[in-house]
Amino acid sequence: MKQGDPYIRALMRTISASEASGNRPYSLLYGGQQVNDLSRHPEICITIVTGPNTGNCSTAAGRYQIINITWYRLAPRYHPKPMQMMFWTGYSFEAEYQDVVVYRWLSDSKVWGIDISQQLRQGKLNDVLRRLSPTWTSLGYGIETNSVSSSLSKIYQKMLQEELTAAKQPPKVKLAPTPQIQPSGKQPKKQ
Repeated sequence: MKQGDPYIRALMRTISASEASGNRPYSLLYGGQQVNDLSRHPEICITIVTGPNTGNCSTAAGRYQIINITWYRLAPRYHPKPMQMMFWTGYSFEAEYQDVVVYRWLSDSKVWGIDISQQLRQGKLNDVLRRLSPTWTSLGYGIETNSVSSSLSKIYQKMLQEELTAAKQPPKVKLAPTPQIQPSGKQPKKQ
């Protein structure tokens, strides 16, 4: 995705790094298999073999590992080009549509109860990741983590710099000043 808010795009890339890294993330199924047909959500149920949901199955697919019921809840609201059939509507799961649907979803403050972009601009990445963790459990505050979870802040900062450079925008993250500690351990007096 080339357009839109660079803060949201950097967040999307961070989610992808945690959920579906690899050469072909858009066609990735839970567990690592690939699928070729993205004309719709694959809806392939893969048995979960580790973690708190062992024995259940997951239909998670694509760059953002969206399960089928979530896709069919989001697509009518955010998909830019639904396919009208005789008696039903189809929603392509092609790469560009995965990006647009997730971008619009993350940008919808009514859904999340916060303005994610504004939170990111204020440097509140951990608050955002905590808010998103029930949806993407690998973001460090959910029921599961992975080898990338502890590096998400660094990954986000790298992605954000790339996105801001691509958008030719200076960073607008407000970071609190680092307090200066005197050698004696006493804080300097405020002026």
